[in-house]
Amino acid sequence: MRIVISEFISLDGVVQAPGGPEEDTDGGFAHGGWSHPFFDPEVVGGAFAEALTKAEALLFGRRTWQTMAAAWPERAGDPFADRMNSIPKYVVSHTLGDDELTWEHTTRIPGDEAVARIRELRGTEGGDLLVMGSPTLVRTLLREDLVDELRLVIMPVLLGGGKTIFPDDGTQRPLELVSTVTSSTGVHVCTYRPTAKG
Repeated sequence: MRIVISEFISLDGVVQAPGGPEEDTDGGFAHGGWSHPFFDPEVVGGAFAEALTKAEALLFGRRTWQTMAAAWPERAGDPFADRMNSIPKYVVSHTLGDDELTWEHTTRIPGDEAVARIRELRGTEGGDLLVMGSPTLVRTLLREDLVDELRLVIMPVLLGGGKTIFPDDGTQRPLELVSTVTSSTGVHVCTYRPTAKG
């Protein structure tokens, strides 16, 4: 399986709480919902719809999974929501109990086994294993060289600080720009793939 990361991201690299004010206020983050003014159904919505269509499973960190699990089941009847609800899902967590996995088709990966279990999943036959949000998990996947594609939905806004997906370990990781599309709202949807380290 290919591990594909899909993220809303600001020009200064922030991915925190793009969806709403209460999504993630860690560190006093006050800009929740910042992606909304730049969302357009064709380019931005189309990028996520395409990623979901190619995915055979979803992978989340705990906080993103909990946010999604609270939102998507009640949206049944919409094709995107129906796909979100029916596709297999994995959540990495130290703390979630199996009785809390209320979103259908969810399997928990214990936090201390995450890298090994995800490496195993990546080695199996199949389509894309799609990660949305989940900045802590994405940082780990990038650090462990477990990302096959990075799709950044770059919004024309500076947020002045917040959670990022990029490791700060001093390691250079070259990427190749595979495609880019620009929306009428100034969003760039850029798809990158890792290249061999020189």
